[in-house]
Amino acid sequence: MPYQQPSRSDVHVDRPLTNISLAFMQNADNFIADRVFPVVPVAKQSDKYFTYDRGMFNRDEMKLRAPGTESAGATYKLSTDSYSADVWALHHDIADQVRANADTPLQLDRETTEFLTVKALIRKEKAWAATHFVTGAWTTERAGVASGPISTQFLRWDVAASTPIENVRGGASAMAVLTGFRPNVMVIGRNVYDALLDHPDIVGRIDRGQTAGTAIVMRQNLAALFEMSEVLVMDAIENTANEGATNVHAFVGGKHALLAYAAPSPGLMVPSAGYTFSWTGFLGAGALGTRIKRFRKEELEADRLEIEMSFSQKKVAADLGSFFLNAVS
Repeated sequence: MPYQQPSRSDVHVDRPLTNISLAFMQNADNFIADRVFPVVPVAKQSDKYFTYDRGMFNRDEMKLRAPGTESAGATYKLSTDSYSADVWALHHDIADQVRANADTPLQLDRETTEFLTVKALIRKEKAWAATHFVTGAWTTERAGVASGPISTQFLRWDVAASTPIENVRGGASAMAVLTGFRPNVMVIGRNVYDALLDHPDIVGRIDRGQTAGTAIVMRQNLAALFEMSEVLVMDAIENTANEGATNVHAFVGGKHALLAYAAPSPGLMVPSAGYTFSWTGFLGAGALGTRIKRFRKEELEADRLEIEMSFSQKKVAADLGSFFLNAVS
């Protein structure tokens, strides 16, 4: 008769491992909003900033000066615009009974902080995409079509005969004519990025005619090819299903592309397609206008962790963006 005692359950009681756990925390690099619209820390929730008439700076007004005469004079216009930073908030409660009963690998305060932070990043990314990664937001815009492009249309970049390199170059040149600045950032949805990776024109340029081995296209290669400082891929995802329903995950960024000039260092008289005004004057807020509080909710017998985030994603120069709507099918 087979040996029965002691059984496995008699000699070992299952308990959580202390060196591994499973969570799906999105990488912070997936979120690009603050990299397209550089962050400007501000002391007040709302305020004004100065704007200049670009045309005044780009006009040739110098004249020949005869001996003993005054030089020609020139002026420029100065006006103001404003921002207003909304406050977003979310909390999670850790009940005393849950904390007391938590197993060894769980670090409830840290995990809650990370949980709330990802939620905040998703909110900020969605806010940017819904306002600035859409049709009608930028002065220069082209629409992708499956065939027969006319006027401001272009062949979608997942169509074999498409010309993404020429399209991007044209969008960059259109911006340069309007502003005197060429785009330094290219923002693309994940589907667009995947299509560009396999596009024969791009692979052909990057592999330089090699006949052996695999031509690997990377973001740095694309940035160099398109003459950009950086190619940003919108890899952030969101679950749009209600709690309890089957998860429905989707990329926050659509099937579009945006060329933009993002100021490397925000400052006075520094142009940029947009800025993120982060209210750092908010009590306890950090450089991104975010603060996390931990306080007692005695009536719930729980500790509450709460995140607050105050920002305004302001498009300050529509001419410094060139948008490609529906860049892929």
